[in-house]
Amino acid sequence: MQVMKSVEFRREREATWAELEAMIQFAGAKGLRALGADRLARLPHLYRATLSSLSVARSISLDRALVDYLESLVGRAYFVVYGTRQHVRRQLADFFAWKLPSTVRKAKWHILVAVVISLAGFVAAYSLTSHDADYYYSFMGDSAQGRTPASTTIELREGLYHQEGVSSFLTTFAASLFDHNSRVAILAFALGFIAGLPTLVLLFYNGLTLGAFVALYTSRGLGVDIWGWLLPHGVSELSAIMIAGAGGLMLGHALVFSGAQPRLDALRERGRPAAILVIAAVLMLFCAGMIEGIFRQAVTDIHIRYAVAGSTGAFWIWYFGFCGRSRGLG
Repeated sequence: MQVMKSVEFRREREATWAELEAMIQFAGAKGLRALGADRLARLPHLYRATLSSLSVARSISLDRALVDYLESLVGRAYFVVYGTRQHVRRQLADFFAWKLPSTVRKAKWHILVAVVISLAGFVAAYSLTSHDADYYYSFMGDSAQGRTPASTTIELREGLYHQEGVSSFLTTFAASLFDHNSRVAILAFALGFIAGLPTLVLLFYNGLTLGAFVALYTSRGLGVDIWGWLLPHGVSELSAIMIAGAGGLMLGHALVFSGAQPRLDALRERGRPAAILVIAAVLMLFCAGMIEGIFRQAVTDIHIRYAVAGSTGAFWIWYFGFCGRSRGLG
């Protein structure tokens, strides 16, 4: 009896399955566009009819071989109907041309929170260190690397412009900086899984260290010099950390304020754009690492340093602010 039901079921619908399978094979050999307009329009109808057949076959428990065949056919058809239809190079071009910048724009409120928290840390440390240099040690800890309130103004200034021996380790230096800064950015993202609070703390602490560092140099009359030293790479580096932090805050937002959705669904929905933010951050950190390791010490003219910083900032504003808008994607 079960065999008879399978035979009848197959006889009634087999023409649809055969047509769909022929289209799949043709598209695999010649490409989807070779199907032509009429067959392309028919393809989704064949797919849905076969999917319905699979559902019925499962519900009435037809023989296993038929169910396996329909599952395989539906799976192959899915990738033809809904799967990727672009060459990898085209996908990458589209990703960087509009998907990445549009995702960053959509995260503007999370980025704004990351910027505000970092600025709060910067202002707090700058104010305290300007009034009492001993605070510098509290904020900087072991990361001062010889630049402390105990250093003379001449020593501090030489650290911003000294070139001796730089060329021999520029490549290694750039790689190590890229590794370090990537770790900071990715940590800011990863901490978002803990409701986002550790991400806020890390952003605030990052602002504290920057504020103390700038306050030390400004107190010695080197404010213009320190910003000229920081900004060529800092425009990319600090922006990257803000964007990665925004990705972490996005995850924390999904966990704490999931609304009517289950938390896992909210996390899954916001996890993809958050991951794209991390890609943007790593890209920017790579650029920052190259500038920091190769350009900053090799070029000591303050005007060129500010020109590079301004050009870098203008590029990122254009890229994240305007690329992809022609597609109506924010």
